[in-house]
Amino acid sequence: MGENEAIASVDIGATSIKVARVTPEGVLLDEVRRIPTPYPCTPDRLVATVTDEIRRSGCSRAAVGFPGDMDSGRVLEPGNLSRRGGITTPIDPEIDRAWVGFDVEYALRMATRVDVRVVNDATLAAYGYHSGRGRELVVTLGTGFGISLFVEGEWTKIRDVGSAPFHEWGSYDEVGGEPARAENETQWRERVLIAIAEFVEEFRADSVHVGGGNARFFAGADFGELEVPVELNDNEGTLKGAARLFHPTQHL
Repeated sequence: MGENEAIASVDIGATSIKVARVTPEGVLLDEVRRIPTPYPCTPDRLVATVTDEIRRSGCSRAAVGFPGDMDSGRVLEPGNLSRRGGITTPIDPEIDRAWVGFDVEYALRMATRVDVRVVNDATLAAYGYHSGRGRELVVTLGTGFGISLFVEGEWTKIRDVGSAPFHEWGSYDEVGGEPARAENETQWRERVLIAIAEFVEEFRADSVHVGGGNARFFAGADFGELEVPVELNDNEGTLKGAARLFHPTQHL
């Protein structure tokens, strides 16, 4: 494989940004590079940080997972990036307004002069995890909580749930994210399982993939009450999903 065929895969998280090069078949070419997510995380600051990483990769294509609601490369809701100092700090209204409507895909294309595609981070992970069969719900557990849906191998737009209320407990990010796990892991696990069961019913899922760094806190037996199969995945789905964002039918 020529170097120009490699794809830069960038996973923007509320805590860190993961970067690696992957082949068109989804094989990682490097050790994953992790850098802190810059705060306050304004659009200009994040674009500059990601631009440096894409240029550093030397790739002519880049797939970027953004931790908020997206539509055709434009930010609808920035999630935890609008918090001035990270997930445990309040939302900054000025930063939030700067993000809403910002075309981050266009900004990165202009800054890097390469083919950049930006989707929600849970969606990019789903590209890496899905099997192409039936209605597949993909849940990502990390600093926050994300979901995505594939139907017969095709990504299907659903609501972004990170900032949405989850019962009376808080938002899905607050209840299902890393700070909640660190504070009370037993309660966090119980509530994550409730959320997954409710989403299986809402989206009529035939199967579930659970990924992200905090998937490691679950075992297959934890999902015994669900009536659909559950697959636990490693933490590299978002990075590997970059290949399928450019090659949707590629078998990984």
